[in-house]
Amino acid sequence: MNIIKKSESIRAGLRKGIQDGTSKMAQRRCYGYDTGPDGELVINPDEAVVVRWIFERYLNGDSLGRIATGLEGQGIPSPTGKPKWNREALNKLLSNEKYTGRVLLQKTISAGGSQVKNDGFMERYLYSDSHEAIISDEVFHAAQQEKMRRTNNSEHSMTTIPTNSIK
Repeated sequence: MNIIKKSESIRAGLRKGIQDGTSKMAQRRCYGYDTGPDGELVINPDEAVVVRWIFERYLNGDSLGRIATGLEGQGIPSPTGKPKWNREALNKLLSNEKYTGRVLLQKTISAGGSQVKNDGFMERYLYSDSHEAIISDEVFHAAQQEKMRRTNNSEHSMTTIPTNSIK
């Protein structure tokens, strides 16, 4: 079997697993969860408290920087074990539907050797009740709306100075 046919065969197998719900990607561990004895996601109680705290603080108006500082001040290591959290990790956590007990597969796709966001190029698959939720749908959706509100505000907010005050 040549390399191209083998690669195509592997991709087809991965796609089939995504389509029929047997993909191991659905059970990929993220912060707040551990992997159970059968490979299923189970809540890590200590990390789940942190996940809920992050969503709560964000919905109460804290910036990602303030949340990161708060986590560092409490001595809570990042998902990678580092003492400092970064804004990107917090942003990804706030965007991860896995915390609602759902899994969305094919959020990204491989294109030209790198991962890119799947903006409708390929079908995405959402599996509900995949595992126990850490946060409610309402909290998750409120966080997504808040993210959009903050993004829109930061793009369109501009300080104007009356021309007669510039010297």
